[in-house]
Amino acid sequence: MRDSSQDSSVKSPFPERFVWGAATSSYQIEGAADVDGRGPSIWDTFCAREGTIADGTDGAVACDHYHRAADDVALMAELGLQAYRFSIAWPRVLPKGRGAVEPRGLDFYDRLVDRLLAAGITPWVTLYHWDLPQALQDEGGWQARSTAHAFAEYAHIVATRLGDRVEHWITHNEPWCASVLGHLNGEHAPGLKSSQAHLESSHHLLLSHGWAVPIIRAAAPGAQVGITLNLVPAEPASPSAADAEATARFDGWFNRWYLDPIAGRGYPKDMLERYRAEGYIDDWSFNRPGDLHAMAAQTDFLGINYYSRGIVRSDKVPEEENAPITVRPRDELTDMQWEVYADGLRQLLERVHRDYDHPAIYITENGAAYDTAPDASGRVPDERRRSYLERHLQACHRAISAGVPLAGYFAWSLMDNFEWAFGYEKRFGLVWVDYETQKRTPKDSALWYRDVIRRGGV
Repeated sequence: MRDSSQDSSVKSPFPERFVWGAATSSYQIEGAADVDGRGPSIWDTFCAREGTIADGTDGAVACDHYHRAADDVALMAELGLQAYRFSIAWPRVLPKGRGAVEPRGLDFYDRLVDRLLAAGITPWVTLYHWDLPQALQDEGGWQARSTAHAFAEYAHIVATRLGDRVEHWITHNEPWCASVLGHLNGEHAPGLKSSQAHLESSHHLLLSHGWAVPIIRAAAPGAQVGITLNLVPAEPASPSAADAEATARFDGWFNRWYLDPIAGRGYPKDMLERYRAEGYIDDWSFNRPGDLHAMAAQTDFLGINYYSRGIVRSDKVPEEENAPITVRPRDELTDMQWEVYADGLRQLLERVHRDYDHPAIYITENGAAYDTAPDASGRVPDERRRSYLERHLQACHRAISAGVPLAGYFAWSLMDNFEWAFGYEKRFGLVWVDYETQKRTPKDSALWYRDVIRRGGV
């Protein structure tokens, strides 16, 4: 790699050891849902329900990565990726969630890790990216403490097999999504709508994280272990006290409910008071003595997934009694209808560093959905995605300049894939996928990102 400090075209050089990567998740790309002993996951079950997925599809085939991993690794090498973040499919390794191991499932990840290393790409393993074995859901899923125990067993099995080569581990991806979208809003698997289920599942997700950290370290000496949270910087829609209070509540519900416990602070006191005053749930017995201490297991880094900001308006006072709105979302939106607001990433990074002081931070997901297809020449001109990535990388650079220990960036996603409740309607990939032929075509944004990596900056 050239020395970016000597390259006049690089206005924002990143630190020499900065990690440049891309990310995926198992259910979204692997396919092979009934191959080599894989058991069903909650997403297989959820997709089979009528009306749950926008286009009526599922991840049974997806990008067929299970059969095309060698070619996909070669494509990553062509794009110059230094690191690849992927998740393990729990039901592919433990079809029943615990007990008997499916060796063919472990063998797949064993080969994937070896291929990555042979290509000079550092593997980053996420243990849980939402595809809980259905057998565990049948026993209570994340509402049950036994699932946290099963996760610890699963972490031990995977880390023991891969820990001699994998040095970077993420326990969970976005426990907010798993607990809120899956258990409170019903938009994701397992499709529950219960405030009790929301807090029980979030508790056991964080508890299983805390239990898994020392297990991974024991199986993989020298490993770097962390967790990935999706975080949303929020600001009030007006200067009113009502909007300020609503913003604090949003921050507690979305961000601090997960940030605080892993930092050893327990659950946010203001949110506990609100939940109890409102009778949000009836039973707090899931929070047992020692749980909060376990959640605070010392980690080596925090992974942050960022897509947009939140602008909060109070629903506690009539609109006509509130102050006039002074902060509105910008007109530029992605296909997800999310505001493009790159400076929110800088604000978020500086806030997390100031308030929590993690030894290292990685952007483990950042990207945008735009439905750009190949033109007549076969090229995929996706200027909006390129611009999105460039602006967010510039925000990362500003955060680093302000003292944030940001050590790496993983674009979401390596390739177009099954986008959960949206099916295949939303395309986040750097690489365009023809789902009928499985042909992969790097988009212009992928070629631009390759050059960013080569130069070490934007």
